[in-house]
Formats: sequence, C-alpha cells, structure tokens
Amino acid sequence: RWFTHFYVVSVLWNGFLLIWLFRAEFLGESLPLWIQDMHHALGRDSQSEDMGNEHFSALLVLLLLWLHSCRRLAECLWTSVFSSGVIHIVQYCFGLGYYIAVGSTVLCQVPTNVRNGKELSVQICWYHIIGVMMYIWASLHQHRCLAILANLRKSRSGKVVSLSHSVPFGDWFESVSCPHYFAELLIYISMAITLGIHNVTWWCVVMYVLFNQALAAVLCHEFYQKNFSSYPKHRKAFIPLVF
Repeated sequence: RWFTHFYVVSVLWNGFLLIWLFRAEFLGESLPLWIQDMHHALGRDSQSEDMGNEHFSALLVLLLLWLHSCRRLAECLWTSVFSSGVIHIVQYCFGLGYYIAVGSTVLCQVPTNVRNGKELSVQICWYHIIGVMMYIWASLHQHRCLAILANLRKSRSGKVVSLSHSVPFGDWFESVSCPHYFAELLIYISMAITLGIHNVTWWCVVMYVLFNQALAAVLCHEFYQKNFSSYPKHRKAFIPLVF
C-alpha cells in the first residue's frame, strides 16, 4: 500500500512536467529556468537542428508515463487488496526519487530551446504506433492480472474476506507467477520503442526495470513454491517459457 505514495508523486510531478512540455511544444513558451539549468547540466541545452519528431516522441512518452501512473494509482486505491506488509525506509525514499527522476529523464531528451517560436511539426511514425499499441496491450494485461490477485481476497459481492495468499489462475498467470511484473517491463519497452528505439538513456531505464522486476518475481515465485505444494510446475517466474 505504500506504493500508493509513489504514484501520487508521479501523477503530480509528471503531470506538471507534461503541462510545461506541452506549452513549450504547442504554445512556443520557454521552459522554466530551473528546468533549463537541469538540461544544461545534462548536456541537452541546445541542438543544431530542429528535430520535431524527437520532441513529439518525448511528449508522447511523458503522456504515456503519466497515464500509467494514473492507472496504477487508481488500482492501488480501488482495485488492489493489500496485506499488512511493510516497506524499508530506504526502498521508500528510493521509490519516491525514482518516479521524480524518470519523468525528468524523458523531459531531458529534448533541448531547452524546444520550439524557438516555430510551429510544431507532428509526424506520426511507425514506432509511435507500435509503441502505443504495445503499451495499451501490456497495460490491459497488467490490470487484468492485478484484478485477479485482488479477487482472490474478495467475495463474489466484492467484499474483502481474507488477506491471506492464494494461488492465482487466469490470463498470463497460466504461464508465469508474476505477469504483472512482466507487463511492467513490456510497458517500459513500449516507451523505448515510442522514443524511436535508439534512445540509449531510456534503454538504461528499461534495464533497471528488468532487473528490479525480475528479482521481485523470483522472490515471489519461490514463495509460491515453498507455501503451495500443488503449485503448477510449468510456470516460470517472470518471462513466459524463458525465466
């Protein structure tokens, strides 16, 4: 349940960045000085050419990130049923910092002199379409899997009747123990595709998500195997048929 705080911060912070980038792209306004200073520190304060496609990709990814945070916040508040588990203070602080940093990472993929008063040339490319379609597909499956987990602790009327752990079935749970973690990885990969595939910075973010979610999936998989003797042996921990 402490993850709820992460998504509140993400919705507010990334929504704020999204508004500023939208105004800079479509209204020709300048980004705030502190954002320009951040760009300058990261070496993205200027560029020789006006790469409108790069600007639109960053705007689209920031929108997808904000929508993802909104959905996860809604699921934490109205879908998921949490047990009495706790979180380490270091992990809590790191989580808050992560969701601030990840939005800033997207914003820093475009220079501070975003438009220079020029009209934004929006050109939808094939990687935008593939990235958004993959994002929607992975998000739908993640929501279904989280709903399956929540329903294990609810009665048919929707009332919470237990906080104990049970073996989930249905959707991607038939292949892996933690499909919601796998879907999270696919969501970040979809954003990498939307940025044009070649963005090394975002692929570093994807690698972090890969190792983070893989570790959590392995621990969860081992918990299932230890506590449920009849747990399906064909299920993998994280990636279907692979890991």
